Amino acid sequence: AEPTLVLRLKFLNDTERLARVRPGDTVGALKRTYFPGQEQQVRLIYQGQLLRDDAQSLAGLHLGHLSVLHCHLSPPSAAPTAPGSPGPRSPAPAALGVGSLALPLFVLLLALLWYLQLQHRHVFTATATTCLAGLTLLVTFVAFAMYRR
Repeated sequence: AEPTLVLRLKFLNDTERLARVRPGDTVGALKRTYFPGQEQQVRLIYQGQLLRDDAQSLAGLHLGHLSVLHCHLSPPSAAPTAPGSPGPRSPAPAALGVGSLALPLFVLLLALLWYLQLQHRHVFTATATTCLAGLTLLVTFVAFAMYRR
């Protein structure tokens, strides 16, 4: 009889579950045994590596007694639709909110102020021009920070 190993299945919420396996078992067999019906949603990670190959044996991973396998369960995907029925609708475009319009409005306002500063230089004092330049730099940094994400 093949010896059994006890593995620690550790979840994101720090709960643990013990799994009794044989070294000859595969990653897929482990998923089927301990996550029945959820094999497609479970991701197993060992020593920072995602175990993608369900056919890989546990012995090939060099697992020891009480080795930790990190488990991530993703939410189940939508059920497949029957032929002839309409498929899942594409998500509606996000509504334009005030937040998404704020930066373009600031840029437009700054462009208008720079136009006025260049056309009517005598109205703008040195302090006003310096403040306009500083505000332009601030909006530029905010724009790059927002769109860099």
